Amino acid sequence: MLTRQLQAGQRFEYFRIEQFVIRTSMTSIYRATDLRTDRAVAIKIPHPELECDPAFYSRFQREIAIGKKLNHPRVVQLVDSGEMDQLCIVMEWVDGKFLREILTHQGKLSVERATRIALGVCEALAYIHSQGVVHRDLKPENIMVGEGDSIKLIDFGIAASEGMRRLTFSKLSNAMGTPDYISPEQIKRKRCDGRSDLYALGVILHEMLTAHTPFDGPNPFAVMNDRLVNDPPSARELNLEISAQLQEILYRAMEREPENRFANARDLAAALAHPETVAVIDRAARQAAKSERIPFLKRILSLTMP
Repeated sequence: MLTRQLQAGQRFEYFRIEQFVIRTSMTSIYRATDLRTDRAVAIKIPHPELECDPAFYSRFQREIAIGKKLNHPRVVQLVDSGEMDQLCIVMEWVDGKFLREILTHQGKLSVERATRIALGVCEALAYIHSQGVVHRDLKPENIMVGEGDSIKLIDFGIAASEGMRRLTFSKLSNAMGTPDYISPEQIKRKRCDGRSDLYALGVILHEMLTAHTPFDGPNPFAVMNDRLVNDPPSARELNLEISAQLQEILYRAMEREPENRFANARDLAAALAHPETVAVIDRAARQAAKSERIPFLKRILSLTMP
């Protein structure tokens, strides 16, 4: 069992460690060379104290199983690591930056670039959804941006796959996703589908265009509650370059009810690629009509109740 950080030049199974990359709350990631092929790889190794946690072990094995069934240019590819003594995941090395790094250093992106990145994510989502996989933790930290803004979707630690038993919630704080990006149905702990990933992408696109996530609060619970009771604010008020059609796309991606969102990633991609075809809804009028219906329904109920 690994008990300390690996050092550059150190041999690890079939690999030579080149550098330490990042430590997350649950794993350490290294850049290494596969001595069998001389190719660069990334190795994700759990922290020793988590290896004995049954929930974490199940999550890690799920990530491996899902990774093995996915094969697409927009999804990070697992590398056959053979029989290993150490629990780990070996992946292709991706040259580029996390979308989070880009947003941290640049703030909001141009409409053109944000749309280009979102289209790449749509392509990745369309593929994984076609394979029966829902990511469930889509966020800038899990999107790698390479040359020409090509993207790679990474980290399927809490993904759900058809045929696998439902993920149970445990003491792991990340078990239901990241508060800024998870969908209302995930907050309610309902079973979700690909439209939950589309909701997260809507939040990410809003952030790319405005440098802010649409919902906020003093703590994660307030952030999650905000999206349960409120519609997302207008991104156009923060970025005048956003067209009415693009704003409508954002609203539709982040509808509270999944059935009101885009049906799938291909539909969202089509709207992003051709925003001129998107019909803009008068949402202020719709909200006013909704507010008027509530008292009316209450009056009807009062007449029918004994």
